[in-house]
Amino acid sequence: MRHGNYEHDPGQRFSWRVFKVLLPYLWEYRWRVAFALLCLVASKGAILAIPFFLKYLVDSLDPQTGVQLSTLGLVGLVTAYGAARFANTLFGEIRDTVFGRVTERAMRRIGLQVFRHLHALDLDFHLNRQTGGLARDIERGVTGISFLMRFFVFNIAPTLFEISMVVGILLVNYGFSYAVITAAAVTAYGLYSVRATEWRTQFVREANEADSSSNTRAIDSLMNFETVKYFTNEEFEAQRYDRELEKWEQARRKNRLSVFTLNSGQALIIAVAQTSMIGLAAFQVRGGELSIGDLVLVNQFMIQLFMPLGFLGFIYREIKGSLANIERMFELLAVQPQIRDAPDARELEVRDGEIVFEHVSFAYRPDRQILDDVDFTVPAGHKVAVVGASGAGKSTLVKLLFRFYDPTAGRILIDGQDIRSVTQASLRRAIGIVPQDTVLFNDTIFENVRYGRPEAGDDEVREAIRLAHLDQFIASLPDGGDTLVGERGLKLSGGEKQRVAIARALLKNPPIMVFDEATSSLDSKSEQAILAAIREVARGHTSLVIAHRLSTVVDADRIVVLDHGRVVEQGSHAELLSHAGRYAELWRMQQAEEQEREAAPALAGGLPLDSRGPA
Repeated sequence: MRHGNYEHDPGQRFSWRVFKVLLPYLWEYRWRVAFALLCLVASKGAILAIPFFLKYLVDSLDPQTGVQLSTLGLVGLVTAYGAARFANTLFGEIRDTVFGRVTERAMRRIGLQVFRHLHALDLDFHLNRQTGGLARDIERGVTGISFLMRFFVFNIAPTLFEISMVVGILLVNYGFSYAVITAAAVTAYGLYSVRATEWRTQFVREANEADSSSNTRAIDSLMNFETVKYFTNEEFEAQRYDRELEKWEQARRKNRLSVFTLNSGQALIIAVAQTSMIGLAAFQVRGGELSIGDLVLVNQFMIQLFMPLGFLGFIYREIKGSLANIERMFELLAVQPQIRDAPDARELEVRDGEIVFEHVSFAYRPDRQILDDVDFTVPAGHKVAVVGASGAGKSTLVKLLFRFYDPTAGRILIDGQDIRSVTQASLRRAIGIVPQDTVLFNDTIFENVRYGRPEAGDDEVREAIRLAHLDQFIASLPDGGDTLVGERGLKLSGGEKQRVAIARALLKNPPIMVFDEATSSLDSKSEQAILAAIREVARGHTSLVIAHRLSTVVDADRIVVLDHGRVVEQGSHAELLSHAGRYAELWRMQQAEEQEREAAPALAGGLPLDSRGPA
């Protein structure tokens, strides 16, 4: 599925794909990996020597064995035992430290890959996404990648090697019975672990989905904090969040019970095997076939056998859990954008900046036609306004111009170049926009303006601020341009945010400017000031203005009137008024509304007391 609510397919398995993704990172640091593997071999060699040191140490203390050691020999044996213990830990730590660079780089690269992929996806995906759950899926996926890299390389293969060595040593030195018990225990443990882990993976997925859902609910509620307050729905939101947490609690309970079942079964297999081995060795010691040192060696090897075996069971469970976590991230990476650059896409070359909407039609869905055969031109260096009632399709033209969507029919040209034949990056670099709904980053006002051109100098940023008539507002703030605007710019009013957006667009200074209801949040005085600035800056640029208030575009070189997705009129303000068509009708309605708004305060405050009716 390619939209924001990407679905999980329970039958899908990504194991081999995961390992294919990991190999390039291992190869990039192959010498570091090779050194870490040498440390691993040294660590395993030290731990395999420990039981032998214990055997000879115990036998040297038992007079019946006839093994006699001098004081120096005894000290040497004890020292060798301690050195082996220390070497096992030391080489393990060196291994983890050396390999840590590989896992950290992999996490960084994969995290960056997912981030870039998200920004490459089209607008349709982001309109349908659930931000909280998406963030959680990415976090768990990247962590899962790190886990797989560390434990697959340094735990699975080494553990199997260690088990093989222990089984071989027991078989050669102590006979067939020990080998049979060991092989049977390992086989039973492995089969049980695989079957039980497969069974409980479903509960891991359920817990992850519940976790993502609850996080999505929390993020969505907090991002709409003001709306919650307006309607006093704090308790309603808390109850909805608690319902999601209840699902998470139930999923975690099932997961915990499945872990109990798995661990108990594994512990039973280990207990039976160890009891059998120690019992066999004890009877052989009493019969004189083995020494007490041999009993200690067998016991130590059994501990060393089942410790990695138990750890292997843990690793297998965690790998299955990690794969369940990574599945969601890989599903996300598998989502392909609808809007992609053509294989032979070239850079957009803006010479004059002429824009042509050539018989453009568009529908978000087959049963929802938005634009129908829209055909008009924005001549180079001219200002063209598109007006119409709400829902006429005005803002959709902007989305098509930025190529967030492609027309279902017709085409859009800039200086004769079909925008589908050029790269999206070059297209969007050539267009500046002041959107209707301005969203700012949780940074300073100064840096939010600089976002229009990140490499711009401070003086250029200040000039853009001045042109947007934002300088007086900034001067009135205690921290000036260093004032933080809050998440999504919530600390600023609508008009202040709009002026930041205008300054940002002015700083970008592209050949084509788009104003999508750019003054919709401003009072009349600020609106006139900014309209003057826009007229000044737009001079020499190609400008497309989307407007609802007709009074803001009376100076446009041409006005295009949209009605239900079709162009019904084109012309200058004077020409359209003289035609007495749809534009003239909209003009009369808006002028009447404006007169009513201006008259309302006068009526409320200027009538004699006795003419207002009874109190």
